[in-house]
Amino acid sequence: MGTGTVESVREQEQLGDDSGPAVRIVGVCGSLRATSATKRAVSVALDGTSPHAASTGLIELRNYQLPFCGQMAEDEYPPDVSRLRQELRDAHGIILGTPEYHGSLSGALKNMLDLMGAEEFEGKIVGLVAVAGGHGGATNSLNTMRMIGRNLHSWVLPQEVSIADSAQAFNADGSATDPAIEKRLLNIGAQVVRLASLQERIREDDFMAMWEGLPTW
Repeated sequence: MGTGTVESVREQEQLGDDSGPAVRIVGVCGSLRATSATKRAVSVALDGTSPHAASTGLIELRNYQLPFCGQMAEDEYPPDVSRLRQELRDAHGIILGTPEYHGSLSGALKNMLDLMGAEEFEGKIVGLVAVAGGHGGATNSLNTMRMIGRNLHSWVLPQEVSIADSAQAFNADGSATDPAIEKRLLNIGAQVVRLASLQERIREDDFMAMWEGLPTW
């Protein structure tokens, strides 16, 4: 794996029904495949931010040289670790995407999360997306990521997207074959950017009241 950079998905401010300050939303693709359903799912979720004031970026872990956590001393880590940490620190909201392997998230995403810490995630809005090759979906991966998000003191959305039968889940243009899945993915992006924007402009007690009032479908 070579040194990586953030793949820019949308680098502009757009004013829609939110007129607050522009925020930065990044999606993390936890698959190392060159072409993956996970990347497509995260990309659609990022598209959901488009009506709102935001800039977005897609982080593909396959483009980063990341050692195993604990493999070496911190001062021996390759530059990509510091670069990735900074990219996540700069984000106001994060969308995490993973394929499900043996009932859990990918080793690549888990290792990335192990290399990060509260400074990158604490207090931030996090949306979750997971795909699976089988009919059962990726609920176990989502549950594990939700637990990790809580331990990192982030605000994990109650909404989440589990995608089954990943090989048939997306069209050639990257859109979801199931309109209901497409809508749910877009909603994840919309919720992340709207709540992240609210965090930037309202008091904490107002944010808590809105958080508690979110639908749980």
